[in-house]
Amino acid sequence: MNNIPVFLSPNMSRYLTSAALAFLFLFSEIAQICMCSPNSSMSLPYCIPRERDALVKFKSTLHDPSNRLSSWKGNNCCQWEGIACDNVTSHVVKLDLSNPCLRLLEQSESTNDCDYEQYALAASNVDESLLELEYLSYLDLSWNDFQCSPIPAFIGSMRRLTHLSLSHAHVSGRIPSSLENLTNLRHLDLSWNYYFIDLAWKVYQCSNFSILNSSDINWISKLGSLEHLDLSHVDLGSIHNLFQVLNTLPSLLSLSLRACELANLTYPLVNVTNNNAPHQLLQLLDLSNNYLTSPVLDAVFQNMTTSQLVHLDLSGNWNLDSVPSWLSICEKLKYFDLSRNDLHGPIPDALRNLSTSIESLYLSENKFTTIPSWFSNFEKLVHLDISMNALSGPIPDIFPNMTTSIESLYLYKNHLTSVPCWFGKFKKLVHLDLSYNDLAHMECSVSSILTNLCHLRSLDFSSNKLQREHIGDSELSGCVTYDLEALDLSYNEFRGPLPTWLGQLENLKRLYLRSNYFYGPIPFSLGKLVKLRELDLGDNLFDGNLLNDIGQLVNLTHLHASSNKLSGFIPHSFGQLVSLQELDLSNNTLNGTIPQNIGKLVNLRWLSLSNNNLNGTIPQSLCHLNYLERLYLQRNKLHGNIPDDFDQLVNLVHIDLSSNELDGWISMGKEWSLIKPGLQTLNLSYNHINGSLPQNTGNIMPNLHSLFLANNLLNGSIPKSLCQNELKYLDLSKNKLSGEVPNCWRDTQSWQEINLSSNKLSGDFPSSFGNLSSLFWLHLNNNKLQGQLPVSMNGLTQLLIFDLGENQLSGTMPSWTADTFPSLQVLRLRQNKLSGFIPPQLCQLASLKILDLSLNSLEGSIPWCIGNLEGMTSLHKANATSVFIAAEAPIAYAPIAYAPIAYAYAYAPIASDDEWSKEDVKQVIKGREDDYIKILKYVVNVDLSKNKLVGSIPNGITRLTGLHGLNLSHNQLEGEIPKMIGNMRSLESFDVSHNHLSGKIPNSMPSLTSLSHLNLSHNNFSGPIPIGNQFSTYDSSIYIDNPYLCGHELPNKCPGDDSHEVPEGREYEEDDEDGKREKVEKMLFYFFIAVGFATGFWGVIGVLLLNKSWRHACFRWVEDKADNIYVAVVIKVAKLKKRMVRNNVDG
Repeated sequence: MNNIPVFLSPNMSRYLTSAALAFLFLFSEIAQICMCSPNSSMSLPYCIPRERDALVKFKSTLHDPSNRLSSWKGNNCCQWEGIACDNVTSHVVKLDLSNPCLRLLEQSESTNDCDYEQYALAASNVDESLLELEYLSYLDLSWNDFQCSPIPAFIGSMRRLTHLSLSHAHVSGRIPSSLENLTNLRHLDLSWNYYFIDLAWKVYQCSNFSILNSSDINWISKLGSLEHLDLSHVDLGSIHNLFQVLNTLPSLLSLSLRACELANLTYPLVNVTNNNAPHQLLQLLDLSNNYLTSPVLDAVFQNMTTSQLVHLDLSGNWNLDSVPSWLSICEKLKYFDLSRNDLHGPIPDALRNLSTSIESLYLSENKFTTIPSWFSNFEKLVHLDISMNALSGPIPDIFPNMTTSIESLYLYKNHLTSVPCWFGKFKKLVHLDLSYNDLAHMECSVSSILTNLCHLRSLDFSSNKLQREHIGDSELSGCVTYDLEALDLSYNEFRGPLPTWLGQLENLKRLYLRSNYFYGPIPFSLGKLVKLRELDLGDNLFDGNLLNDIGQLVNLTHLHASSNKLSGFIPHSFGQLVSLQELDLSNNTLNGTIPQNIGKLVNLRWLSLSNNNLNGTIPQSLCHLNYLERLYLQRNKLHGNIPDDFDQLVNLVHIDLSSNELDGWISMGKEWSLIKPGLQTLNLSYNHINGSLPQNTGNIMPNLHSLFLANNLLNGSIPKSLCQNELKYLDLSKNKLSGEVPNCWRDTQSWQEINLSSNKLSGDFPSSFGNLSSLFWLHLNNNKLQGQLPVSMNGLTQLLIFDLGENQLSGTMPSWTADTFPSLQVLRLRQNKLSGFIPPQLCQLASLKILDLSLNSLEGSIPWCIGNLEGMTSLHKANATSVFIAAEAPIAYAPIAYAPIAYAYAYAPIASDDEWSKEDVKQVIKGREDDYIKILKYVVNVDLSKNKLVGSIPNGITRLTGLHGLNLSHNQLEGEIPKMIGNMRSLESFDVSHNHLSGKIPNSMPSLTSLSHLNLSHNNFSGPIPIGNQFSTYDSSIYIDNPYLCGHELPNKCPGDDSHEVPEGREYEEDDEDGKREKVEKMLFYFFIAVGFATGFWGVIGVLLLNKSWRHACFRWVEDKADNIYVAVVIKVAKLKKRMVRNNVDG
């Protein structure tokens, strides 16, 4: 091809040159954009090796249980979790290791499901390797655990820092003044290191813990760029120039001084009141929990004429006399918290001027009585909390103007009585809490209120008096879907089946229906709530079987259905609930066996199947529940041995297998080898367990505080190692233990009960028992103890029951006084070999309610001061009621109450009614010996029978007006029954038989209307038996062997008593009169029978005669019934004949 020269014109040449230059410029721009693009690998900064090594060293000092720093590997630390580098220099500029649960909190997500402890990094201190990050400007180590170490002084050398947060980091001690070098700091947060909420257990492990504090705050004045300062829960109580220093910070916008011990502030805060520098005015101020008074607050805000405050928190001061008047100046205030200040009366008018700006208002835990009408002007209000006040009556009609704004409304713990319908118009409502009121009326049902609240997420009506009609049966129809996540209707009076509309709440996560009167089967509609996490149906009247398709609720973590009437088997589908942490089906009538697939519930921490009719053995698969902490299987019919693989349950804290039919041998061998260090409660009472306790029992279970092994077949001796434990309860009663009781009991300030009764223990009474200053109950009865009673027992100052009955103790009774037993209510020394006199010092035991010294060889007279036993002297002091005295079956100890969120156990300094209800003391009242358990606290009894007492019955004994039983029988008492015995109105049993008493039976005795058991036999009483009330009902045997008694019940008639003598000649007249009366009564009886029969007969026959259609219908009915009977008889006869033929053939 020929080359043809091409000549370009000058214009064309310039055009091509311009185009080429434009193309080059465009290419360079595109290349630069690509290099700077975040998606381009070329744009990522690459970690500087020295800084990477520093971060690796810092990580090596941290304990990371959740492995959230797993990305910290490889060479480029700029890509690691929590690290940010400068895009130009590649230096690390940001280190954010804050707890990820905190980010959920900031996003207003529920934090209940986030385990702060699991995600907290832990270290013994903040390592100085961070100094290598010299370009670091952002450091956040909040919500971690630095184990009470001080804030390191080297942080003051990190001069480029603009953001520093050690909030909730568990640091302690003095704040270092070196922080003054951080002159570029804009954000400083050292808050919430005063105590720990989510990691409270750590506080007790820090021997070097001291509250984060500062005695010199002048270093803050050097931080001229500071905008946000949070020193909440830092002890600043010793600083007197705090506000003078803070007033030097020209850029401060946010100041939080919550709980800083600022009770004596007086210097004004200029940055709030400085009208000449409005750009410098504070926008957020938190002075809560400082016990500030109204004068102090007035001093802090003196001369204020304007304010830029948007957020003000004055809660938890408790000492305010009134709402500060300067609040009217805060026209831009959006958030105001005045809760927990003990303010009284109506909500004050000083809040009225906030109506144009306020969005969040918190007034809880005061004593406000009314909500004023001007509250309806708060049209921008989003969050309102007036809970825990003294509001009463119906909910006032001042909220309807807020229907377009209100999102959270808290009115719980008041005395409100009625719920209006207009709640259903709050279309933006997210949280509504009306719990713990006196609500007994609703203008609309719960379903009617819910039907249009599409965005409502939590609704709480719990602990009120709402009834069946208030829940509503109509379906929900106002929303396509409902956002409701939590519904609490517990502790009301709702009745009937559960409403079907519950099944429409498809987003429900928490449903609480405890303690109502819901009945019927658990509805299938609950099986549709697949997002449910917590379901509480406890303490209702549900019956039938558990849902077979409950396995669909795979997100369930808590299921409580205790105290209902549920029956049948535990469904096999329970094995699908793999997220379950708590399962409580106790106190029902479930039967069958515990399913084997319960071992699939690998996250279970609490399992209670107690008080059912479950049988079979404890499944081996139960031992797969490695997280199990509480196991309650008591009061069933389980048998067999405890599984051998219990050693896998390494986290068990409480075990109760009592009141079953378990057998085998107790052992501290393999099956307990791993659980015993953490075990706190072990209850195997009321089973058939054999064997003996190893001598090192106390050593291998060092944390045990409750050991119940009563009513088994245990033998051997009591291990001495139990003396040294921090035990609270020890019950080894009703076994076959032998040998001496150890004399090594140590006062740990925790002992509450020791029950060693009904064994074969011997030896002397251990003197070391007298050291147990916190002991409530001591039962050593029904053993073979010998020797004398100890004279010195001054350490048992809290003792309530002292039972040494049925032993072989001898000698005289010690002169125990009120100093020895100031709290003693039951003293039982029955059936020993005691001799000598009853010491008069016994009368000083002012709390005594049961005194049983019967079946001994005591001599002398009854102490004249016995009427001084103040615990028996009045109905009030003796807690006297009309006690129904009856034998009670033994009961097993109930499990320790479980609290889902608890960090420590607290025990009351006095014995509770529940603890009293488990105590067991034998008493002879009304002539029979019974075990008193549940009503023991209310029994008041004196039994001095079967001794060798002489003298008269002291008149002062009639002052014991709270006594239920008084037994002085089988002694050698003389004299008369005190005439004022009629004052003992609570007396139900009185026995003075087999003595030498004489004189008349007091005429006041018929006034003892509660007296149902009386025995005066075998004495020398004389005169007539009193007449009236129950004396006419007593059997004459109670008076036998009193030859000088007379009365109509006895053969001896009293002189001049004509009531039972019929003059001659009158006998037949009286018989004739009786016969006549009998004839008249018979005639009247037959007359009324005849009239009734005639009326009934003609009432039916007459209608049939007069009404033809009824007559035909009646005859047809009779014929049909006759035909049915005939057919049934024929079939039965035919079957019988066929059976007889078959039998003949077989024969």
